Amino acid sequence: MNKAGAIINGKCPRCRQGDIFKTSAFNLLAFYKMHSQCDVCGLHYEREPGFFFGAMYISYAFSVAIFVAVGVALSFLGDFSLEVYLLTIIGVIALFLPFLFRYSRILFLHIFGGVDYEPGYKKKVSEVG
Repeated sequence: MNKAGAIINGKCPRCRQGDIFKTSAFNLLAFYKMHSQCDVCGLHYEREPGFFFGAMYISYAFSVAIFVAVGVALSFLGDFSLEVYLLTIIGVIALFLPFLFRYSRILFLHIFGGVDYEPGYKKKVSEVG
């Protein structure tokens, strides 16, 4: 699997086989639950304490893109009041929240995690457990 496929499918950046999240994004009660490490290669996903705070910047960029896209779409569809713009944008962002959360973390881990792809990497005896 290539890097883009691993990001889209939410796979480990080192082995590209293990899942990063425990459940589907459609499970609204547990969409945020992550594995602490890869089941296949043993990579610890949280590289250091507070590592995923940086993913907030990616989530912010996604939210701004949605804000602009929905605003432009609404402006082409008609002349709406400010309340319609705000409620529509908030609704769309709330609808996509599980995906924004997950993909901001996945992208941050793949881009800034400092982990290179190692095909065939297996857990070392000291990493098991």
